[in-house]
This record gives sequence, structure tokens and C-alpha cells, in this order.
Amino acid sequence: MRIKESSTPSKAGEIALDPLPARFDVAVIGGGVVGCAVLRELSRYRLELLLLEKEADLAEGISKGNSGVIHAGFNVPTGTLKAKANIDGLYRTYKLARELGVPHRRTGKLVVALDASDRPRLEELKAQGDRNGTPGLEIVDESAIRSLAPNVRGLWALSSPHTGIISPYEFTLALAACALANGARILAGTPLTGVAIRPEGYLLATPRGRFTARWVVNCAGLWADDVAALAGIEGYRIYAYRGEYLIADREAGSVLDIPVYPVPARDDSFLGVHLTPTLHGNVLLGPSSAYVEDKGDAATTRAMMDRLKAEAFELVPALRRFPFIHAYAGLRPKLTDPQGKVKLADFIVEESRLRPRWVNLVGIESPGLTAAPSLAAMIADIIGAREDIALRPDSVAERPAVPAFADEDDAGRAARVAADPDWGEMICRCEHVTRAEVLAAVRNPFGAVNLDAVKRRTRCGMGRCQGGFCGPRIVEILQAEGVPVERIAKRGPGSELFYGRNKP
Repeated sequence: MRIKESSTPSKAGEIALDPLPARFDVAVIGGGVVGCAVLRELSRYRLELLLLEKEADLAEGISKGNSGVIHAGFNVPTGTLKAKANIDGLYRTYKLARELGVPHRRTGKLVVALDASDRPRLEELKAQGDRNGTPGLEIVDESAIRSLAPNVRGLWALSSPHTGIISPYEFTLALAACALANGARILAGTPLTGVAIRPEGYLLATPRGRFTARWVVNCAGLWADDVAALAGIEGYRIYAYRGEYLIADREAGSVLDIPVYPVPARDDSFLGVHLTPTLHGNVLLGPSSAYVEDKGDAATTRAMMDRLKAEAFELVPALRRFPFIHAYAGLRPKLTDPQGKVKLADFIVEESRLRPRWVNLVGIESPGLTAAPSLAAMIADIIGAREDIALRPDSVAERPAVPAFADEDDAGRAARVAADPDWGEMICRCEHVTRAEVLAAVRNPFGAVNLDAVKRRTRCGMGRCQGGFCGPRIVEILQAEGVPVERIAKRGPGSELFYGRNKP
């Protein structure tokens, strides 16, 4: 059928895993923020759980190419699942971030009108947000804009005080760590290659073996349609839209500490070039929005970089003073045909009529990050409506925050170095990341054995030199930790850094 008869053993150098049971109550497909939120929510119950992620690390797909905005819910049409999950997720995300020790900040946001003719559009957005239940929306004048964000140009703005910022990959990894602490099993680098229907559930084929699950929750993002098709569920079609970003040096945070958006197009096809501060002081310009045929096409272009800067400088002229240190692109899964007239489609969250106990989450684009905890609660409700699931009295709900070495005061740093000299060796000078932090990342339960995985956990390579100083040192640490040099990669198989040897 669709099952491949053979499976390949784990390769040398992979982090050893305890033997996995062959049967699970629920298998989650996809290790982005939605999949990990679902896994974490279900881990509160007495269920045997498995998550399969095809990439070498969690948060490697849509979730890493994300602006990291906690959306307040006024940009989504009233009455849609997007609106419901966004508003509910707004409160859940802040609560989860606090419980799991994930850095975040309630910044507020401005949607800025440079021209008086855009004032009616701001009124429409406010009315929509009021209907959705977005708290605290207010249209403010130029004087108030200057008070909230002194370097932003504009005649009018919609102020959203409950919008915030968060690291999307740190949030994803924290959700996964919480689920892991509750007994869930997570396999990265493990694509789903085949599905067969059995009386006891779904037989799932992977390169690491076969697993049976009574329920399958498809959170595969850009590939959710392909994963559904493996189970014979046809009819979904996902279109990939590429969003390009520019990252300004962290000193740019001195002129912008609040997300700023232009007035969006009336058909909501494109929200305009955003200016989003990060928790570490950088400012993101973007994303753009362009349909691409290849779901893996994360290229950046000079023409779009020029456009991002031009539009950003119109809103915040002071950004011209700062260098840009990196460009990247993310991909979002849309359900609308790029040639069609409808530019906005709602989230799809449904149990398949053809395949009972198979739940598909399809077209989860923005505000998917904010909506993820709400969507996870929906999945628990879907399963709970079909069978009795009991809460685990001993489930882990909180995770203590561990400050980065760079965020410690002098006394805290001295104490760490005194306890372990690895805290005293700087691996990344730009972001002040120590050997101890890199070792913790490499030894994590998910197997962070490539440079991007280390970067997401430590910020190594995110500074001005973009890994020029820390890259070779991370390679040395990976080798010392048992990763063969020919398998050391930027992001996983296909991006290896070294080829062949010039001496024995």
C-alpha cells in the first residue's frame, strides 16, 4: 500500500534514545509551534504520545521564519476560526510563556496611516477588533504616536496595547520540553513515509521504524496536505508563500521598541512590511509575500531587500543609521490559489470523515503562533468528545526560567564561573554565549547536533559576525561530543559543512 517495507537504522553519532514502544494513543506529525503545543496540551492527560518531525530539529520549518508577534486579533475576520483561536490564544500564549519561562514582552503595536485617506481603514480595523474581542484598541493622533514611539512617522495609528513579542523557536522548544517532562516521546529527523489502516489504528512507517497510533494529529504545516494524502485523505491543497526579512543590528532597538505596521490592503492579501523589534534589540523588516511553487524555496532577493528598506525608512527614518546584518525568508501555508479572487482562507481543524481519529490542521498561517495554544485545546476537546481521557495529577505545567549568561549581573556570572569553568569560556563574542550554554544545547534531549539547532537554543551566530567567530568553535564542540565531522551540518542532511579529507 503506502507502507515502505524496509527501514534504516540510526546512523552513528546520533544521540541514543531509549527503546520506543510500538503503540501510542496519539501521534502528532510536525514539530513546529502548533505540533508542540498540541503535544504539550495532550501530555496533561494519561496518554501515550509520540511526535514525529521530518527535519533534524524542532521549529525548523514555518516556526523559525516567523516575526515572533503575539497578535491581539484585530486583523482577522470576525466569526472565523482564526479570530476565535487568535483571541483565545492571546491569553493562553502569555500564560504559557510565563509558566514555561519563555522570554516575552507585552509591547503594544501601532498600525500607522501616513495619509489622512487611510483613517477610514483604521476605523474598519478597530471595529473588526472590537467585534472579535480584542482588548484596548484605540485610534490615536500624531502626538500620541510620538509619545508611544518617538521615531515613527504617521498622522494616525491604531494602537493595540496587548500585542507582544516572543521568540517563536524558544516558545516551541519550551512546549516540547514540557511535553517531554510529561512522558511524551519526540523523534526529530523522522519523516512519515507511509500510512496503513489497521483495526487497532494507524500504522505509521518512518526511517526509524513503525509505530501504531489510535489517533493521528496532522500538524505538518506546509506539508499537511501531503501527510493527509498518505492516509488517503485527498482534497487539501497548500500554496507556499515566501516572506523575506532583513535583520537590523541590535543597536536599532534604541529607535524602535514597539511593532509598527502600515495600513494593510483592504482585501487583507498583504499586511504590508512590518517593523518588529526582537527581545534582543534587533529590528526585523518584513515579511514580504510572494507565491512560490517550491515549498522549500527560502531564497532572498536583492530587489525585495531594497523594497523592505524603502518602506521601512518611510515609517521610521531613523533606521537608516543602522547596518543590516542578515537576510532570511520564511514560508507560510495558504489555502488560497494565487490566481483566485479570494485572498483569505480560514484555518481548517477537522477530524476526517474518511479516516476516523485522524485530525488535520491545515492552512495554519498567521496568527498561527498566537493561536497555537488555543488550537491545541481544541484537539484535546475533539479527542475528549470521542473517549474518556483523564488528567494526570502529576503532570508538569511549569518550567523555571534559566537566564542566559548574557542577561546575568556580575555576581550571577561570577557564581556560575566559580561552579563550572565552562561558564567562563566565551564561544560567541557577539551574543556573549559560553561553552556551558553550547554544551547544554548539544546535550539536549532532541539532539541539537547542527549549527542552526545550537543557534536557536543559544543565539550563537545571530550577532554581527553571523558565526564567523563562534562557528569553528561550535564545530570543535560537536566533534568532541561525538558527532563525526562529515555529518556536521548547518541545518541537517544536505547542508553538511565538510566533504572528504585531505589527510588521514
